[in-house]
Amino acid sequence: MWLFLLLLVCSTVARAAVPGQGTPKFRVVALAESGGIHQPFVDAAKLWLNKLAFENNFAVDYIQNTDKIDDAFLSQYQLFIQLNYPPYNWTPTAQAAFVKYIEEGRGGWIGFHHATLLGEFDGFKMWPWFSNFMGGIRFTNYIPTFADGMVTVEDTTHPAMQGVKTPFPVSQEEWYTWDKSPRPNVHVLASVDEKTYTPDTKIKMGDHPVIWTNEHYKARNIYIFMGHHPDLFQNPAFTTIFRNSIFWAAHQ
Repeated sequence: MWLFLLLLVCSTVARAAVPGQGTPKFRVVALAESGGIHQPFVDAAKLWLNKLAFENNFAVDYIQNTDKIDDAFLSQYQLFIQLNYPPYNWTPTAQAAFVKYIEEGRGGWIGFHHATLLGEFDGFKMWPWFSNFMGGIRFTNYIPTFADGMVTVEDTTHPAMQGVKTPFPVSQEEWYTWDKSPRPNVHVLASVDEKTYTPDTKIKMGDHPVIWTNEHYKARNIYIFMGHHPDLFQNPAFTTIFRNSIFWAAHQ
């Protein structure tokens, strides 16, 4: 079984590196968190992304830190995916290049889960620009014991939400809370109904957006909170949103 899985991973990665129909339509860079409790989600995301890339003739490159990121590096890509990588421990050069990429609309952006881990973590200071990009929020807490919840699509007309049934379930998620709702500063696409948490918990924030886009920036961008368990890639609502977001954010 392990040999089969290894061969599957190698085969999928190889296919993603060489799209099925010649020159790729567009290129994606995924800044992927390495190690720790989110590694299974990242591994599953790579398998899913590579298959989608092969089937739709686009290319995906993966990096595990921000050392390579500068203006020239980002100029190769039409889409930047922040695959659970947090908004700290970026090089100053990478920060400056990313800000330009987003503010000037040089490419699109999709962020998952850890991208809103905003505050002072691991000896790093808050990145104020990124906090504003995410709606002016700061991380406060999460549900460490996990909870199921129902997510309601608020904007069924947005391209990222096409074909998504509402509400849809999300199982065993951490459900971050922030110091305030980002709603006044962003366009909310979906929110979790905290009354549906199973098991119930006191860790709540009231108005609780979980998918949104910040239309104050030129880059097409979307933040998708969910991203802890690899089982999300068995959730058709999640994979539909991810797929839709890729093609929307990359202007495809």
